[in-house]
Amino acid sequence: MPYTPMPIQSPRRTSRRYMVMLFLVIALVAGWSLFWKYAAGRAADLIADWRAREATAGRVYGCGSQSIAGYPFRIEVTCSPASAEFRNFTPPLDIKLPRILIAAQIYQPTLLISEFKGPVSVADSGKPPEFQANWTLGQSSVRGLPAAPERVSLVFDDPELDHIAGGKREVWLAAKHLELHARMAEPSDDGKLGIETALRLQQASLPAFHPAAAEPLDAVIDTVLRGVNDFAPKPWRQRLRELQAAGGRIEVTQARVSQGDILAVGAGALTLNASGHLDGQIRVTISGVEQFLDKIGAKQMVQTSPALDKLSGALDRLSPGLGNAARQQLGNNLGAGINALGQPATLEGRPAVTLPLRFDDGAMFLGPVPIGKTPALF
Repeated sequence: MPYTPMPIQSPRRTSRRYMVMLFLVIALVAGWSLFWKYAAGRAADLIADWRAREATAGRVYGCGSQSIAGYPFRIEVTCSPASAEFRNFTPPLDIKLPRILIAAQIYQPTLLISEFKGPVSVADSGKPPEFQANWTLGQSSVRGLPAAPERVSLVFDDPELDHIAGGKREVWLAAKHLELHARMAEPSDDGKLGIETALRLQQASLPAFHPAAAEPLDAVIDTVLRGVNDFAPKPWRQRLRELQAAGGRIEVTQARVSQGDILAVGAGALTLNASGHLDGQIRVTISGVEQFLDKIGAKQMVQTSPALDKLSGALDRLSPGLGNAARQQLGNNLGAGINALGQPATLEGRPAVTLPLRFDDGAMFLGPVPIGKTPALF
């Protein structure tokens, strides 16, 4: 078979091809740069429009200095310092923080990722800060349109929340890690909308809540707030008041709390009465119930409860001193009594007991034993 030599391209044709490719690359880069500049300008316009709409609703957002960056694939808006005035709150509320960065991918504009720099201060309008929070890393994500978010997430590393009153600072919350996720829930069988929430705490201490909560604990708590229909910024007291007025409820779909040798899981449903106190029941399974009762001072609460006073008085009338003896005996054998009244169970390989955690106008009962009272939530 005769040999056929390959055709040799002329240097001029090869050079022309490279020139065309280079021109296309330059045109593509220039076109993308113009598109990014347009998108950045459009983002600035959308932010201004959003701030104007929010201001008409009583929510005024301020920005000391605003810059837009992120070329070529992101739009990053940095605001430093940042502030929010919620004039529609009662009383009006001011929030201030040093810097916030909000970023979105050009190809995914409905997902906003934010990063916060602390500390953030919260105060009634015109007054010194009442709360201050700080962290090593604070981020959020919002999916959906600004007017109607579908999902909101907050993540903090090493958060600390302090309450400031009378010149004194009190730690309300300190944790290694905190996550809070929320999204719109599917309607329930009775047609009520709601918001699903998921709280994750690692090595969290809440000394202001109860002395027993000063020791670090881990928690996973998932709820559905039935009767809550949107993510509009509102004080929690107002939102819970609206939930109660709508006949809503707090569905605890999953709760798991561990602290040392104590482990508890549960689920149930709670409602709010007209005075803002909790009613309802959560079915809980507890391992280490004796340690739990000791930590919360249940023995002292039982021995000083009004119901036991009546029983003690009746016994004393039968035989002087019998009421006090019964009171002491009940306190000394409280853990054994709870285990006897509950249903034996196994929790993650540990012996446990299952019984109701009941709320009656804010008063809490573990089985028949009073263990404290929750404050009014509005």
